[in-house]
Amino acid sequence: MACYQHILLAADFTEHGKAVAEKAKALAELHQATLSIIHVMDYIPITDAAYGPIIPFDGDLTEQLMTAAKRQLTKMAVDFDIAEKNQIMEIGSPKLEIVRIAKEIQADLIVVGSHGRHGLALLLGSTANGVLHHAVCDVLAVRLSDD
Repeated sequence: MACYQHILLAADFTEHGKAVAEKAKALAELHQATLSIIHVMDYIPITDAAYGPIIPFDGDLTEQLMTAAKRQLTKMAVDFDIAEKNQIMEIGSPKLEIVRIAKEIQADLIVVGSHGRHGLALLLGSTANGVLHHAVCDVLAVRLSDD
């Protein structure tokens, strides 16, 4: 079995996020690995038929959302004893940014939650699926229940 040196936890702040973080923390302790955490805020477009195509949010609203997300990231990092230098906040496509940052920090394991959706949700893809298919390191998809 591989001995992991740097584990990247992909956090989405859902009610199941704590279970994913606990799994990542346990693995980091087991392997005496560095644990980093990333949250990627997806672009949130707004549409209005009068203006035609998608128009992105203005900078002020994006900044407010980023501030709120950073607050959540910091709280989760404190709860799981993750150093400030290992807390990463990005804007963009979650699956692409998680994979990019994992390469950048040389993570050898990404831990992400997966709902195991079926039908249309599966067809459209998920962050976990995108990370699994594009990462150059191991990926642990922690199964989440959809209670």
